[in-house]
Amino acid sequence: MKVADAMTCDVRTVLATDSVSLAMQIMRGVRVSGLPVLDSDGHLVGMVTAGDLLRRSEIGTERHRPRWLAKVLGPRRMAREYVESHSRHVGDLMTMPVLTIDEEAPLADAVQLLEKHHIKRLPVTHDGRLIGIISRTDLMRVLLGRLLAVSDPAARTWSDAEIQLHIAEEIHQQPWLACAAVQFSVSRGSVDIHGVVAHDAMRHALRVLLENVPGVSCVTDRLVVQRGRERRQGAARR
Repeated sequence: MKVADAMTCDVRTVLATDSVSLAMQIMRGVRVSGLPVLDSDGHLVGMVTAGDLLRRSEIGTERHRPRWLAKVLGPRRMAREYVESHSRHVGDLMTMPVLTIDEEAPLADAVQLLEKHHIKRLPVTHDGRLIGIISRTDLMRVLLGRLLAVSDPAARTWSDAEIQLHIAEEIHQQPWLACAAVQFSVSRGSVDIHGVVAHDAMRHALRVLLENVPGVSCVTDRLVVQRGRERRQGAARR
């Protein structure tokens, strides 16, 4: 999937010259915790988030540095913190520069950026212009759609032979199964798996693999976990 397939196109924005109170009203109104900030020409120049509003003098949460630390940080840093906690204009406290992603980028790239930078949303651009935003909520929406589609009772039915072939292909593609010796059988969508695996992590991963194969209705685990001479068999029905 591409970013364009998951992004939200109807994006509320604010101008760098807008008031902090207006940005907060918009965020509350559309139930988001961050907004792209544009300049007078419509170019993306920053992001303002709820995190940028945590340290505010109006509610007594601005930073109060010990005198010795203030000297260490220097007047430039202290002046900047004063502006962020007292200014009433979005442009003075927005986060910049802005991390963006192109609409044609793979969805996996967006996830990587969200994880790496510990952020909740990414502005989406086309030729440098803002056209949307992709957030963790958007990813959840797409994921939910896929999960519901897979579990749809109206979806096509799979024969045991098709299920068995699909399982064999999935198992063959997993590098973590190289040292496993497993066999399985399929009857009316029910899978019975047995054999020897090296550890519990591999056993649980196999169960998940089988449960995600289309057409599988239940999995019976008869695997043996072998640690040296110790063997432990599980017969719990999943």
